[in-house]
Amino acid sequence: MSIQPSVLQAIGGTPLVRLNRVVPEGVADVLVKVEGGNPTGSYKDRMALAIIEGAESRGDLRPGQRVVEFTGGSTGSSLAFVCAVKGYPVSLVSSDAFSPEKLRSMRAFGADVTVVPSDGGRITPDLFVRMRAEVDRIVERDGAYWTDQFHNTDAFTGYAALGREILEQTDVDVFAAAVGTAGMITGVTAALRDGGSKARIVALEPSSSPMLTTGTGGPHRVEGTAAGIIPPLLTDGTYDEARAIDEDEARALALRLAREEGIFAGTSSALNAVAAIQLAREIGPGHTVVTVAVDSGLKYLSGDLFAG
Repeated sequence: MSIQPSVLQAIGGTPLVRLNRVVPEGVADVLVKVEGGNPTGSYKDRMALAIIEGAESRGDLRPGQRVVEFTGGSTGSSLAFVCAVKGYPVSLVSSDAFSPEKLRSMRAFGADVTVVPSDGGRITPDLFVRMRAEVDRIVERDGAYWTDQFHNTDAFTGYAALGREILEQTDVDVFAAAVGTAGMITGVTAALRDGGSKARIVALEPSSSPMLTTGTGGPHRVEGTAAGIIPPLLTDGTYDEARAIDEDEARALALRLAREEGIFAGTSSALNAVAAIQLAREIGPGHTVVTVAVDSGLKYLSGDLFAG
């Protein structure tokens, strides 16, 4: 164990863990990349560091300049964390549709947080439009640098590292992951293909907001996914199949993952696991399905996910 120059070097290097008790017999192996060990408990740390360092390298982000983004919370917490280490002030626009723990985490790292009211706590397409309007106001007022997570290809650099780690850890027959900004699935796919993997890539979404599968968005409660648009970062050829997963099934599995596997994560991670188990049944034994537990369940304790 070496001494690192800063906590930023603690990002990545996460374990790949086999699911046992929640997976039926006679199916493919299901392996989960457990990202809760990143400094903020989220895979978004990878993206936030890549985005900030990309902007620094181009001169787009000046020393002391304010950073701004609209976020469901994990991106915001990760940006606030990276900016705290690097010394940038940060303004984040979020909503009461997202967990209070995420809002508190952003503030804990020193971020200025604007909370946009939701429609009854639901994540709806118009919510992101209103959050974006607040970002525009902050950019105009403060001359802030907008990280623009839905278009920023620097994210691929951070998530490609995740893909390379997976390749070092196992052979992959199928990789499945929920789509939010699509930075992760696109970055991982590029790394797998660059490494010679012929893995099938399955993009996931909640069935309550099936934009990828039917072209229709809708309200849902799976934080970090399904913004009601086809994400610009989800380029042609990124995935082989899109699949909609029942949100209630994911919420039920989140409890089982914690209680039977010791994997403590949120609804989007459980949605990933539901799909991975489906795919493991379909491709059968002797193969490997890989997915991601994107964050820590500690971010969801005030809601009803773990109230049972």
